[in-house]
Amino acid sequence: MIRYDLVCSNNHKFESWFKDSKSFQEQVHSKDISCPICNNNIISKTLMAPGIPKKENTKKDDVLLNKTSNSINNAIKKIRNEIKENSEYVGKEFPEAARKIHYNEENSRSIYGEASLDDVKELKDEGIDVIHIPDAPDDKN
Repeated sequence: MIRYDLVCSNNHKFESWFKDSKSFQEQVHSKDISCPICNNNIISKTLMAPGIPKKENTKKDDVLLNKTSNSINNAIKKIRNEIKENSEYVGKEFPEAARKIHYNEENSRSIYGEASLDDVKELKDEGIDVIHIPDAPDDKN
């Protein structure tokens, strides 16, 4: 995965993650990326500072709790809602269902559900395309 700092033609800055740089280029070319602020799909990369981790111990979820990260939280919520609206929930049977679809034992379809990190690693090792979408904090928190 690779993270890019992006800017739309209205000069709104945001960031997004991609499988690789080729995936980013394909999505920009097909106008699949849109600004979370104005929905503009004329997007380009901006200069990025290298990510240098702090020495102090920090929780890995701190970025999701940071009030300046509302756009990240909103993007995660939007992705989760899109998945729920356009996919079948298979619950804890997700690893098995993903394998059956991958090995053509069941009809191809979009699914989502629950899996341990070990399950996700095993699926990826088998060449099965899966992605873990983190929970975003509730608006109430």
